[in-house]
Amino acid sequence: MKIINSIMYKNSKFCYFAKNFLSYILPNFLFRRRLHTQLLKLAEYDRDYVVKRVNYYNKLDKNFNYDQSMTQIKDFKLRVKLKPHVYFLDIYEYIRYFPKENHFSFIFGDVTHIPQIPSIVKSRPVCNGNQNSIVLNLDKVRHFMFVNDKKRFEEKTDKLVGRLAVFQSHRVKFWEMYFNHPMCDLRQTNRRNTEHPEWIGKYMTLGKHLDFKFILCLEGNDVATNLKWVMSSNSIAVMPKPTYETWFMEGTLVGGYHYIEIKKDYSDLEEKLNYYIKHTDEALKIIENAHRFVEQFQDKKREKLISLLVLQKYFYYLKYY
Repeated sequence: MKIINSIMYKNSKFCYFAKNFLSYILPNFLFRRRLHTQLLKLAEYDRDYVVKRVNYYNKLDKNFNYDQSMTQIKDFKLRVKLKPHVYFLDIYEYIRYFPKENHFSFIFGDVTHIPQIPSIVKSRPVCNGNQNSIVLNLDKVRHFMFVNDKKRFEEKTDKLVGRLAVFQSHRVKFWEMYFNHPMCDLRQTNRRNTEHPEWIGKYMTLGKHLDFKFILCLEGNDVATNLKWVMSSNSIAVMPKPTYETWFMEGTLVGGYHYIEIKKDYSDLEEKLNYYIKHTDEALKIIENAHRFVEQFQDKKREKLISLLVLQKYFYYLKYY
């Protein structure tokens, strides 16, 4: 039953790799021929909205010079040592539409710094400027997952649930403060490198998380991975203000509107939980706003167009002198 529950709510990695590996063997000139046609689809959407999204992911506003560390598109190939493969495949899905002579820079993994040169990344710090972090939807098979929650908020348990790997200092602090709190159901998922074996708990399916009114969404190495599906559910994300962001545009989320915002030191958690337990109408409004925010990422054709436009803007500002 646990396996069935898990599969119900997770993207299929088998389907993801099968689709992308089959696409990988197709010749790239087929995609380059279609670039112009793909970009013309901008006329089918709200232009101002699309341009706003493009400029959010790609903040470049002036030329930057070619750097020898960049990779030429024709040399961007799937290699055993170029891991993890999901990052490669997610970039390749869109980069192959552009001239093979073009160069670009990329950084795989959880990026929490500002690159020295404009580079394609999955994540970046939320801050003003930061023109060198060009965000694409990378590792989306893991991160971009949404749920169809059938249980109403009013029917759920008046508690906060959290099942996270706990080894970063900020997560350890939260567990130290609230592990035995009566309003929290907290367990850590990592079984190694822990000084608190009492924190280790049994696996909890995503479906079981949805039995709780409140779900903890603490950042890890970068963003909180579970935030996307939590905001698509009828539970509410509880977290401090995001400090990192991805394609999900976490930096645009508003506390008390899209999620329940707690202080960075977590000191007001009990106060916030009690408030929204008593004020169900306000909690339901947050859920409605969260659903509306999530909806903008579910038009796959528009997401593809925005991705291509982000890269087009990147190559527009890249100069080879």
